[in-house]
Amino acid sequence: MTLLHKPRIILGLITAFVFSIADFSSIRAQAPGAKKPQGGLGVSAPAGKLYTYKESAGKPRNMEIYFPPNHNPATSKVPGLILFHGGSWSGGSLGQFRIACEYFASRGMVCATAEYQMLNKSQASDLPVGETRKRVCVSDAKSAIRWFKQHADELGIDPDKVITGGGSAGGHISALATLNPGLNDPTDPTGIDTSVVAYLWFNPAFATDDDQDAEIDVLRFIHPDLAPAIIFFGDKDPWKKGWDVAYSKWKSVGNKQIDLQIAPGQSHSFFNKDPWQTVTLVAADKFLVELGLIAGDPTKKMPTSGEKLVQDDAAE
Repeated sequence: MTLLHKPRIILGLITAFVFSIADFSSIRAQAPGAKKPQGGLGVSAPAGKLYTYKESAGKPRNMEIYFPPNHNPATSKVPGLILFHGGSWSGGSLGQFRIACEYFASRGMVCATAEYQMLNKSQASDLPVGETRKRVCVSDAKSAIRWFKQHADELGIDPDKVITGGGSAGGHISALATLNPGLNDPTDPTGIDTSVVAYLWFNPAFATDDDQDAEIDVLRFIHPDLAPAIIFFGDKDPWKKGWDVAYSKWKSVGNKQIDLQIAPGQSHSFFNKDPWQTVTLVAADKFLVELGLIAGDPTKKMPTSGEKLVQDDAAE
């Protein structure tokens, strides 16, 4: 007898399927690759394991986490890396750093890429005078870093060896999340700070007009003991103007731990695609090796087309 003659069986299968969907949707940590990226810069890399690190504005805020091969959190505590995507503080997706996270996980780190609340134009227009839409981004980034540290045992990371960074707006957000003592979410766990041991900044967008809102102006939080940082910029990037002001101020207070790498002839977001994506990841890899956070030679190979970064003379 076929299933067409067994309505009760069909009904049971449908019911089980519906409930399985409901159960699946309630799970906040999903298997790697459960959701394929819909286009974007990391489309060739699988999605990481999905976690919800908080809720803000009534919505879950997620991060994808990538683990080293055969990683056992019970016996291994490795450095952690958390990256924030760009998108002008109003867009972007987790796809931007999937390739980077997958690569650095293969090099022995637990790597995360985190999203954050973004206000649309209408919401931003309702803010008080002197307050910009960037504040909510920074507050969520601080929560993400704290969640990452808070769950160090579960994830198998050393909370004293956390690295952060990001691209464009994500670079700005990661800087303020670690340098500004304010903009904290009152629901965050007390006693967990957002300090890091290093930065990976991909053309961080430090706007020259951020002085209109003191809380998101990097220049107000520059001090000599910035953790070691590697920064990538194209020499044709209009956003480099804001970076140059901040860089000059860091040098003026005696900071000597900034490694500025220039991509000749390149503009904003050059690092998002090959060959420059590979070039910057290899350079970031060597930077982390020098700091003793990972070991060995990069497993990515430099492109045969010959693209190379140039170390900024002023960084010597």
